[in-house]
Amino acid sequence: MAPQAPVLNQPLFSEPGARDGRRLLALPGVVAVVGALVMAAISFTILVGATPIAPDARTTWALIALNAAFVLFLMALVGREVHRIVMARRHGKAASRLHVRIVAMFALVAAIPAIMVAIIASITLDIGLDRWFEIRTKTIVNSSLSIADAYVQENARNLQGTTLSMAYDLDASRTLYGLDRTGFLDLLNKEAVGRSLAHAALIKPDGSFVMSAQTDADFAMPEPPEGAVSSATDGKPVLIEPRTRNIMGAIVKLREIEGLYLYTIRLVDPEVIKARQIVRSNTDEYRNLEDNRRTSQVAFALPYLSLTLIIILSAIWTGIAVADRLVRPIRQLIGAADEVATGNLDVAVPVRPSDGDVASLGDTFNKMLLELKSQRNEILSAKDLIDERRRFSEAVLAGVTAGVIGVDPYGIVTIVNRSAESMLAISASAALGQNLSAILPHVGRVFEIGRQSGKPVYREQVTFFRAGTERTFNVQITVEAGDDGSEEKSYVVTVDDITDLVQAQRSSAWADVARRIAHEIKNPLTPIQLSAERIKRRYGKVITEDREVFDQCTDTIIRQVEDIGRMVDEFSAFARMPKPEMKAIDLRESLREASFLVEVSRADITFERIFGNEPLKGTFDSRLLAQAFGNVIKNAAEAIDGLEQKDGSHGIIRIQAGRQNGAIRIDVIDNGKGLPRENRQRLLEPYMTTREKGTGLGLAIVKKIVEDHGGRLELHDAPADFHGGRGAMISIILPPAAVTPLREGKSEHERETEKVDNGV
Repeated sequence: MAPQAPVLNQPLFSEPGARDGRRLLALPGVVAVVGALVMAAISFTILVGATPIAPDARTTWALIALNAAFVLFLMALVGREVHRIVMARRHGKAASRLHVRIVAMFALVAAIPAIMVAIIASITLDIGLDRWFEIRTKTIVNSSLSIADAYVQENARNLQGTTLSMAYDLDASRTLYGLDRTGFLDLLNKEAVGRSLAHAALIKPDGSFVMSAQTDADFAMPEPPEGAVSSATDGKPVLIEPRTRNIMGAIVKLREIEGLYLYTIRLVDPEVIKARQIVRSNTDEYRNLEDNRRTSQVAFALPYLSLTLIIILSAIWTGIAVADRLVRPIRQLIGAADEVATGNLDVAVPVRPSDGDVASLGDTFNKMLLELKSQRNEILSAKDLIDERRRFSEAVLAGVTAGVIGVDPYGIVTIVNRSAESMLAISASAALGQNLSAILPHVGRVFEIGRQSGKPVYREQVTFFRAGTERTFNVQITVEAGDDGSEEKSYVVTVDDITDLVQAQRSSAWADVARRIAHEIKNPLTPIQLSAERIKRRYGKVITEDREVFDQCTDTIIRQVEDIGRMVDEFSAFARMPKPEMKAIDLRESLREASFLVEVSRADITFERIFGNEPLKGTFDSRLLAQAFGNVIKNAAEAIDGLEQKDGSHGIIRIQAGRQNGAIRIDVIDNGKGLPRENRQRLLEPYMTTREKGTGLGLAIVKKIVEDHGGRLELHDAPADFHGGRGAMISIILPPAAVTPLREGKSEHERETEKVDNGV
């Protein structure tokens, strides 16, 4: 039986264990609410005169004091609850925001009726008091004053805008003011008349007039009020309200004309000003009379205010209590949801029948948790199975010798195995997420062709450079359909390095051709040569005419037959390469012999030998390796012949040998014409040559000899530090298995002998 899930059972606004205390604290609140409501009802009954108790001043103040006590107590209770709610909201407790909203809603619903009652009571009180005052007169006076003030304010706003606009126009004509005062005065006249101003003038800070516009006004322009000029600033005019006269003025400082102010006057309807003065005077008298009733009005208003506060606070406290009951199960649901969000599905919400519909929600939530837990267990089991399959697939891919690259429907690389990394000289971490065509353009081209072909499997051979070497690859594109039946398909790109296989196939084919050529050509060569020599000996003395032509023809036949014979010998040598006869030798001796044979015949070339002091001993066939070294050095010399030394330098061949990672590495470097970049590896195949008279078998024979010794032959450009980096470098790497380790504890005589032998 599964263990029972833990139940969330924490109270809403208190820590576990404080529920009993909360119940005890609720009792004073209930007593206070009931007592306050009863006291408010009694006070209302007394104030309306429904009881024998007279609502005199003493009784009124006593009721106010009692109601105030209940109000303060309720305010303390509500304040404590509100503080608790606010603290819960600040600490981010579950459902705290919902609780605040519910309490606010209850408070609003309770406050609106109470406020309406207070307003109605206040209106009723005002109506009773207005029996001694003319309410219509008050309304008319206030309305008249408002209308008059509104008219004056509207004119003030219009005058303010007019003054600012006119000041802007005058500032724009500041140059005219400095050059032509008469023209500027005309402008001032036009502005004043065009803007319907009674007067307009430019004044100084002391209020004296500089110039005044000529208008149709029938009264003189009054002096600006004292202090008005100093209060005016640019962009903010000072308004001069009408007092005893029906005029309104404005003063604003000019921005562009230093030390001058624009002073404008506009007429206002005199009847409105007169009516405004009468209304204001009557209003002041009416308010003075009204002040005498404030004491009695406050005495009646305070009980009503106390009653309103009691109703509002009681409703708020009730709303908080109801909100507590509503939010508690919701908070428990939110708490359980938070636990689920953190991954804990071993929770359950307590279900109480008294919670109503929320209890049904809690029961549904608990069922959902059980279902989620079951599904999570199934997902975890499926994940473990998928991980196991993934590890198996990764192990399979890691052990596959072919390079495997996974590509999604959009050509993005998703999988790269180790063989693909080493074979294609790429990094899996850098390739993942990249487009296949961006990192491997040649493979990407085959991928696009295969994807567009619609075939389930597409194959093609491509040749491109990897790690500085031209290699041949067999690329296969396999379509992997999706499990969900969607049209988007993934692809598996398989790459095999078939460079050695292709070269071996070509070498085997050429070896067979060489045997056939040697067999078919060599047989008639000897009779042809003997016949030519016999003709030359027998008829050489008889022929007297054209003797020179006769000798030339016979010599040509003999010479060409010898050349063909040498070619046939090379064919035979390539086709029937003898099996190496291994014995312990020092490769430095073979290198010296091979280079010496070329050096004595090429005095125009400088030979550099760098062999080091340690012997390069191993188990090799000295004759075959000497032949291989000789072919490589001979090719280097012929490469120098094929390049004209325009800068006056001479040919150089460097032969260096040494140990590298346990193996022996021999480098033959020349400053000749170098190797072609395209199809460079094809030079190792039979009958591939860049020389006009070459047979193309030299490097093929060298490659076969080196491979028979378990080594490899590499073609490179000359290093950059070798006489300008021009030329080629042929490298022969012989494996450690064929290399004899150095013996320790050599005698002094042996070391001295090696030093002498290494010198050239």
